[in-house]
Amino acid sequence: MKILVQAEPFDAGAELNDFTAAQTNMGAIVSFSGIVRDLPGGGLQQMDIEHYPGMTERALEKIARDALARWDLGDVLVIHRYGPLAPQDTIMMVATASPHRKDAFEAADFLMDYLKSRAPFWKKEQTATSKEWVASKQDDEDALKRW
Repeated sequence: MKILVQAEPFDAGAELNDFTAAQTNMGAIVSFSGIVRDLPGGGLQQMDIEHYPGMTERALEKIARDALARWDLGDVLVIHRYGPLAPQDTIMMVATASPHRKDAFEAADFLMDYLKSRAPFWKKEQTATSKEWVASKQDDEDALKRW
């Protein structure tokens, strides 16, 4: 299990290659990378992501352990950035390894739903004229109820 919370950019392809190379007897690797998207109609200058060091890592480790307990997984990778990010920056990555694809897909989906709605990160969108905190979305809350 590898959990990273960092300000620095990361190479999702290199991380996935390293994660994959470290696996043995796994038949499936599933990964997801999240990208900062622009606002509808454009105009996002940056997204500021805040977190509480220590608390955030512990929360991500707990949910990763939960995934390892619920599904037949060999390993889990979670990387999440904080600080100022521009549109098209890679903001996060999840990867799961399992002997079987169903467990790898479900665990990755579970981790993504958790990261989207419960992980202790706070996001503020900045445009030329405003700065606004990103509110939680009902769709994200509904997705988490599946688990």
